[in-house]
Amino acid sequence: MNAPAGERRIGRSVLAVVAGFVAVAVLSLGTDQVFHTLGVYPPWGEPMHDPGLNALALGYRMVFTVFGGWLTARLAPYQPMTHVWVLAAIGFCSAGAGYFATRGLGLGPEWMPLLLWLSAVPCTWFGGWLHRRG
Repeated sequence: MNAPAGERRIGRSVLAVVAGFVAVAVLSLGTDQVFHTLGVYPPWGEPMHDPGLNALALGYRMVFTVFGGWLTARLAPYQPMTHVWVLAAIGFCSAGAGYFATRGLGLGPEWMPLLLWLSAVPCTWFGGWLHRRG
């Protein structure tokens, strides 16, 4: 049986947002793993205090977040920027939870998770904007 058009659109909407979120998470953690394996980053579980390494991680996470916004807009069945805003809200809440969960634990500089949190919305929006523009 075929699902009604409305149900297919809702499913595609959910898929678009989930795909953007999963892409950012997989790319970020995958890149982290590569740097841990190459010895650029300290082993998992050890704090990373070097500001340069944290800036590197922040930089590629921001690029991946832009990509996640672009991917969500690309896959959205209608109103791409609405889907991007949903992803941005999810990213903002997730990054905020990460910031508050790690505050004061000495895992690295406090600015890293704070900037991840604060950059979630503008980077996701920028990805959607790039899709709309292109």
